[in-house]
Amino acid sequence: MTDIAETRTLEATEEDAGQRLDRWLAASVESLSRSRLKALIEAGQVAVDGVAVTDPSAKVLAGGEYTVGIPEPRADTPVPEPMDLEVLHEDDHLIVINKPAGLSVHPAAGNWTGTLVHGLLHHCAGSLSGIGGVERPGIVHRLDKETSGVMVVAKSDVAHKGLSIQFARHSVERAYIAFTRNAPSPKAGRIATQLARSSRDRKKFEVPHDPNSEAGKHAITNYTTLKRFGQAEGAAIGTGMAAKVECRLETGRTHQIRVHMAHINCPLLGDPVYGQKRGRLLEYDDNSGTLRAFRRQALHAAILGFEHPVTGEALRFESELPDDMKRVEAILETL
Repeated sequence: MTDIAETRTLEATEEDAGQRLDRWLAASVESLSRSRLKALIEAGQVAVDGVAVTDPSAKVLAGGEYTVGIPEPRADTPVPEPMDLEVLHEDDHLIVINKPAGLSVHPAAGNWTGTLVHGLLHHCAGSLSGIGGVERPGIVHRLDKETSGVMVVAKSDVAHKGLSIQFARHSVERAYIAFTRNAPSPKAGRIATQLARSSRDRKKFEVPHDPNSEAGKHAITNYTTLKRFGQAEGAAIGTGMAAKVECRLETGRTHQIRVHMAHINCPLLGDPVYGQKRGRLLEYDDNSGTLRAFRRQALHAAILGFEHPVTGEALRFESELPDDMKRVEAILETL
């Protein structure tokens, strides 16, 4: 929970009504920039009549009482924090770790402490590459907070540059295991679309409705169905209620797999953002409560392969499914 140092209260007039919230607040709270206020809105620190508003483009309501919670000042640079890290490989130039679900990669609104960066700063004792900036030292790619699996982090500038080039050229082998609601049809395929920020929620991404749209960035996901589970009610025989899917990335866009699988009507189980009915198998109630208790997207970075940016050695790392996803698979096997 972020500590709030100060709360500002403002009441919107009839003349204020209809303005963009972030623009209106920036004109009303002179000590805070519009970008800072936008970040506070997205972090849930702005409310109208006691209800949080998280969309900076929301329209101001006449007569609304707006409160802005201003957090305590934070350090300009992350402070090293002791952390148990599962290290798969480490040398003078890079470190490969198996990230658990629930761990944010770098500091951001709502997660200014306790991130992977904080743990790496302690573990590597000042040897992380500085190219990524003070809040993202050594980070050349990332996993969502609730996605588990293999990550590589640069410890030297030459490694940072070399790894960044490989990711930019899409020459890095990246394979993920996902459990989905519904089973893909066909069983294997290539999803190639644009991915753009949602016009309704700036925290989300979407495939533009117009297939000819050039908005956002091009994204490509190759998928293969490894297993199908159960029988979807009312569907043709052999249509799975759920599936275990391997996804291999040609590009690495934010939320790419989550958006692409939802796009083909196979949202990830447990996904609270893109999951149909929050990714739940609501028509199936296992006695153990495992599926109901699963509160994250069922996505695990299982394979990461790349060329060592300094030695040229071919490196490949695999990570088995974490226990929570193993439990989900065990339940799915009973469908």
